[in-house]
Amino acid sequence: MRFRPCIDLHDGRVKQIVGSTLNDDSSAALRTNFSSDLPPSWYANLYRHDNLTGGHIIMLGPGNEAAAKDALAAWPGGLQLGGGISDANAEQWLEAGASHVIVTSYVFHDGQLDFTQLEHLRQLIGKERLVLDLSCRWREDGYYVVTDRWQKFTKLRISKELLTELAASCAEFLIHAVDVEGKCMGVDERLLALLAEADSPSPVTYAGGVSSMADLKLIRRVGQSKINATVGSSLDIFGGSGCKYDDVVQLCRSGSEPPLS
Repeated sequence: MRFRPCIDLHDGRVKQIVGSTLNDDSSAALRTNFSSDLPPSWYANLYRHDNLTGGHIIMLGPGNEAAAKDALAAWPGGLQLGGGISDANAEQWLEAGASHVIVTSYVFHDGQLDFTQLEHLRQLIGKERLVLDLSCRWREDGYYVVTDRWQKFTKLRISKELLTELAASCAEFLIHAVDVEGKCMGVDERLLALLAEADSPSPVTYAGGVSSMADLKLIRRVGQSKINATVGSSLDIFGGSGCKYDDVVQLCRSGSEPPLS
């Protein structure tokens, strides 16, 4: 299990937001756990110092381009980038320093995965620089991918067969457990078990609900050490009290057991 750090951008600042409250119509119900006075480059330099490759920058809506470029310039080739990625801008972001681009909505149409769009993007930039965001929510009989700021359900159900099929078109998967994301209420153990059983040929990064070091150990155990982890609102560098950044780095890098926070 590797620690994959994050830089979430909203209105040009590093923030931690309850993702399920993002809404195009109004920001009245938006729940923000943390808003940083530090520039995105500060976080990128921290991750670079600890060589935490595979972390991701997510642009949550418009107005984050300058902030994203600030982070990418601090560590060219060290961070992935997602948020509004399409064939029109994927190459530009890679040239700006992103190691990979993370794609969701562009490859979906009318609730279905558009394999033509996916193949077009794969040919444009290569599968080795493409990450598929399969962030999902539980609905009736399984976990279904959600798009458009996690508000719209697709018909794509997470399964071993799906991950095996899509691994031929991408380098990695990023999967937020949207039902618990940003809430520091504990991880989605059922989703983790499903991802571990699926045993994807491409690496999988799980995000959502981590509230303590115990949750990270649970990800490692239930995920059978196959699933990488992201920590957001509970991390001390994002104003949280559940996880110390240095402890998370130590746990994921060496397998040692720092004290529970």
